[in-house]
Amino acid sequence: MFDKWMQYSYAAQKQQRHQLIKFIFGVLVFFIIYNCIVSFFISIWVIDNDTMQPGLAAGDRLVFSSFTLPEIIFGDKNEEKTLPFKRGSIVLIDKGNLRNKNTALRIVDSVVRFVSIQRMSIFSKEDQFFIKRVIALPGDEISMTNFIFRVRPAGSPYSLTEFELAEKPYHPSIPKIPAFWDESLPFSGNMDAITLGPDECFVVSDDRGNTNDSRTWGTVPSSMITARALLRFWPVVKINLL
Repeated sequence: MFDKWMQYSYAAQKQQRHQLIKFIFGVLVFFIIYNCIVSFFISIWVIDNDTMQPGLAAGDRLVFSSFTLPEIIFGDKNEEKTLPFKRGSIVLIDKGNLRNKNTALRIVDSVVRFVSIQRMSIFSKEDQFFIKRVIALPGDEISMTNFIFRVRPAGSPYSLTEFELAEKPYHPSIPKIPAFWDESLPFSGNMDAITLGPDECFVVSDDRGNTNDSRTWGTVPSSMITARALLRFWPVVKINLL
C-alpha cells in the first residue's frame, strides 16, 4: 500500500512538473511570437493624455504598423519615396531612443510591456514615446500663423495649408491666446518659416495649445518615427481608420 502511494505521488509530481514546463514553454513561445508581431508588423498603444484632441482622447486604443520590416527590406528612411508615413499621418515618436538602449534592458522592457499590455515600461520616466501628427517631411519649408501650418513641399514653388497636403481630414483644437502674448514663443501660434534638413520631420499635437512637440523639441529625425497609426478600435463606438 505504501509503495503504491509513493509510486502515485512520484507520478503525480512528475506530471505536475511536465505540465508546468509545458505552460512555461507555451508562455515563452507566445511571448516570442508576440514580440515578433510587435517588432515587425503591428502593435497596440493606449493614448494616456489629451494632446491629440479633438480627434483622439485619453483612453483611446490604436493599432500601429511597425517600420522595422520595411527598413530591413528597403533600407533607411532617408527619402520621401521610401518614408512609410506621409504628411498628416499620426505616428509614434521614440524620443527615448529605445533602439540605442542596452540589449538586456530592452528585453526586460519588452517583458514589462508584454505583461502590462503596453501600458508600462521601465523607460517610462524618460517620456520615451509620444503620439503626434506629421506636418512636414525632409526638405519641406514650414511656417505657422494662428496655429495653422503652411508647408511648401521640397521642390514645389507653392506653399499649401497642412490640410491640403494631408491624406485625410482632421480638425486641430485652436486655443485662444491674448493679443499681447509674445509672438516669439511657440504658444503665440506663429512661427517663422524654416526649411527642414534631409532627415528631419516636423510633428505636432492636434491640440495646438499643447506644445510638447516640434515647436519646442525642434525637428525630429525620421529614425525616431517608429510606427504609424492605422486604426482606432476602442471605444467601439469610435472605431475608424486613421
